[in-house]
Amino acid sequence: MISKLTSDMPSLPVSVAFSGPDNTGKTKQIGILARRMGSAATSAGGLDHYDQRWAAIKADGMGRWWFDTGPVQEVADLLAVSYLERSRHPFSAPVRFLDRGIPMLEASVAATVAVRENLTAAQAAARARSLLTPYEADLRAAEDGERALLLLHCEDIEEGTRRSLSHEATVTSVYAAYQRHLHEQISRLSAEGRFGMTIQIGDRPTVTIQDEVRQLLAPLHVVIPGRAMAGVHVTALGGMSESGKSTAGEYLRTHHGHARLKIGYLIEDAAMRAGIADPYRLGPVVQAELIVDALDRYCEAHHFLDSVSIESLHDFDSTAELARMLGPQLTITYLDTSTAIRAQRGTAGAQDVLDRDNVKSARGADKIASIADEVIRNDGRRLQLERRLDGMALSRQWPEHQPSTMPVNALGLPVHLESYLSELLDRLTGPPPLIDLLAVTGSGARGKYQHGWSDLDVFVVANTESLDGMRTVLADLEAELGGVKLGLTVLTRAECRAGAVTSRLLHVLALIGSGGLIPLWCGSGLALPAPDEATDIDASLRDGIQAAIEIRRQLLKGSPDLRDLYKVAALLAKIQLRFSGIECPSDSDALRLLVEAGQQDTSVVAAARTERPAAEELALAVLRGWLATLPGDPT
Repeated sequence: MISKLTSDMPSLPVSVAFSGPDNTGKTKQIGILARRMGSAATSAGGLDHYDQRWAAIKADGMGRWWFDTGPVQEVADLLAVSYLERSRHPFSAPVRFLDRGIPMLEASVAATVAVRENLTAAQAAARARSLLTPYEADLRAAEDGERALLLLHCEDIEEGTRRSLSHEATVTSVYAAYQRHLHEQISRLSAEGRFGMTIQIGDRPTVTIQDEVRQLLAPLHVVIPGRAMAGVHVTALGGMSESGKSTAGEYLRTHHGHARLKIGYLIEDAAMRAGIADPYRLGPVVQAELIVDALDRYCEAHHFLDSVSIESLHDFDSTAELARMLGPQLTITYLDTSTAIRAQRGTAGAQDVLDRDNVKSARGADKIASIADEVIRNDGRRLQLERRLDGMALSRQWPEHQPSTMPVNALGLPVHLESYLSELLDRLTGPPPLIDLLAVTGSGARGKYQHGWSDLDVFVVANTESLDGMRTVLADLEAELGGVKLGLTVLTRAECRAGAVTSRLLHVLALIGSGGLIPLWCGSGLALPAPDEATDIDASLRDGIQAAIEIRRQLLKGSPDLRDLYKVAALLAKIQLRFSGIECPSDSDALRLLVEAGQQDTSVVAAARTERPAAEELALAVLRGWLATLPGDPT
């Protein structure tokens, strides 16, 4: 199917012109895409390659000639001849990229005469058309041979002009006026439909723009890649020698599914493909571009990846450029470890660590902490490092969610439990509040509470410092439970964010995040991570293993507790259904569905609550269903 789709895509040579005002990243975007495509693409280069007159003009001062000494007829002629000669120049690659297309010729000439002759936008447009009349037919043919892509800062002319000028070290009044007129003329040409494709770059990073460029251009030719690191997050690890970068990279690989790559490998791989003999002699901007190019290739070849770690960041300037190129797709993580601890970790001795530090410091590696998104102090236990890494990784996988709340009387609980929960909330929520969140879970949250059978399960988020106060409140209110067993679980916010929770509590967080479980109370501004469905299902496997073991423990008792046996069988049934895409919170419904799937009599489900033979038959049926998923003899 893939080959069929590929064969249907265009394969004739194509010229793509990147147009737009100054400093919109045209040259950068062309360079990234051309490098990525290798021999399948060529860049036509600057206009000064296509007319010998440019050399003398540049030697005398381009700006002075353009805006002062050069006759406007000469300016228009040189530009038109250069554009046309570039258009006629043969190329053998499937795709050719042009820096500024034919419409930009008209916009540039119009902006120039507007400044030099003090014309309005309409007058300047008419003057430019008059100056270019001798070349009209050739220019029309050249424009028909281009696919035009316009890059704009934004639609607003004043703001676009400001952004273009903000990238210049110095700005003259003439150049500022030219940019203002250039934006006006480009806006006019865009309204006339002269640009088939438009991208507004705004404040978005380079790679995000490149991804949009590719999505627009990919339909034009089969060799143009369709995406640029779409959906991939990069964690870049920095720090001085023996600071723990390798340990962090390996943990992210083994526990969070990151691909682990070395920056040296990335630079050298991209340089080899580009025919660059010594990439380490290049400037930091080009080195960053090489890293991104190699990452882009790697991620396309491993399309299933969404997380990559790279190590080690040793150069400040290239790291800063990486941040500009990747934006929020990059997390710069600096491992900050004391000199004494690092000296102890060095297997070749303290002097070796110091020597390596000196090399890194010369490249600005120690300054990377100042631009890092995360600075992790790594003098403590390894567990502390791993919890920080957990929090970082999960913050991207599990978006935070601010829960809504519901009143106690919406649960449909018995009156005495409703009264208990109301009083509990009054006492725990202050002021000042002892807790951050309180939710009823289990059957009590689903309107399935059964007196004499169900517990009252409550989930609370609170700081450890609140435990004493909570214990006092619980003791004071215990009599109001009327003998109902209270199952209270308390977590801190930090545990939730680091994923330091059991699989069953992870399921509670997933339900709260999806709106499937609505708390009774939530502190102002509280946001909790919302684990994704795939992680929730995968984590429940551990509960399934434990439930299968517990069923056999119950069956081996002389007289099993029917309630415990029923509930553990229901848990195992729910987990099996979850892997089939069925979420069934009710114990009885889950058991009935699983029994039906096994083509057995569902009457055993109701009888299992009170009759031992039925309870054991039901538990064995659920257990056999679980064991049947294992290889070999399931019995």
